[in-house]
Amino acid sequence: MYISNNKQPVNFLSQLLLSIICSLTAVSSLSAAEQLRGTVSVDGSSTVFPISEAVAEEFNAVQPRVRVTVGVSGTGGGFKKFLAGEIDINDASRSIKESEWQEAKATGLDLIELPVAFDGLSVVVNRDNSWVDYLTVAELRKIWQPGSSVERWSDIRANWPDEPIRLYGPGTDSGTFDYFTETINGASGASRPDYTANEDDNALVRGISGDQYALGYFGFAYYAANQNALKIVPIDEGNGAVSPTPETINNGSYSPLSRPIFIYVRKQALERPEVRAFVDFYIASAGLLAEEVGYIALPDDSYRRAEERVALGISGSAYVEGPDNIKDTLIGSSE
Repeated sequence: MYISNNKQPVNFLSQLLLSIICSLTAVSSLSAAEQLRGTVSVDGSSTVFPISEAVAEEFNAVQPRVRVTVGVSGTGGGFKKFLAGEIDINDASRSIKESEWQEAKATGLDLIELPVAFDGLSVVVNRDNSWVDYLTVAELRKIWQPGSSVERWSDIRANWPDEPIRLYGPGTDSGTFDYFTETINGASGASRPDYTANEDDNALVRGISGDQYALGYFGFAYYAANQNALKIVPIDEGNGAVSPTPETINNGSYSPLSRPIFIYVRKQALERPEVRAFVDFYIASAGLLAEEVGYIALPDDSYRRAEERVALGISGSAYVEGPDNIKDTLIGSSE
């Protein structure tokens, strides 16, 4: 566990961001020969992509000679590139798997795990869907479990339309797929295969928004950006139906689909000044930019701890050997 109870001044994040922006702005005013140069490569989760893209754009404003590329190949696809040394940073909508951790150790790759925001994995239907008022966790499992017999909306509830249900979701390389299947179906990767899969959440938005009988799931930011075309589905875990909102995601009442999202950084890459500057900038601006693109900022203390891990070169993952409840780790205990 590396995130403790938030007892730091509430303005820490703003102070850190101001300090780094001032430093980078000073660098940008130097002569061309003195500015940072190079490339920073980022890939992975489509869920984390909007934050990384926003950070890259802001960073480019103060470091125009550093080229930051941000790709989307899914969390698992990004980890494959990351572990092969092909990219500097992997965006991840789940924590690193034990198998990926062991591969990193075997190849001598040191990684630093940095949580950057909270997300509420969102279940959505078409805007013209007038019958779905909420779904229980048990109903979600009935729909998505391997061997599911749900083919029509009336298979879920008898009074719903006797029309085919068409499912959309992330592909198997997605961390969102891993998290959803483990949380809803009890095992990572456990899912019916007969659905329209895509690693690009924008493609899922287009599919669901164009199909009255569609249902799918992806990160909250993609719903927030497309509320005119989609309808959110409240989820009932047993204590009443709750919709994902910044408040319910942050306080944990949107359960069990609230989760942290991460970036993973190759420690070796931090030896390059352009990568170190970008990561410092990312930590300082993640909370503010995450909220701009539809996610929820972590407590200030979480970003302070992340900044310390980079400054001290503390490698490893809190979640491979750490507690089961990731959110408690980020927020900290009251002890």
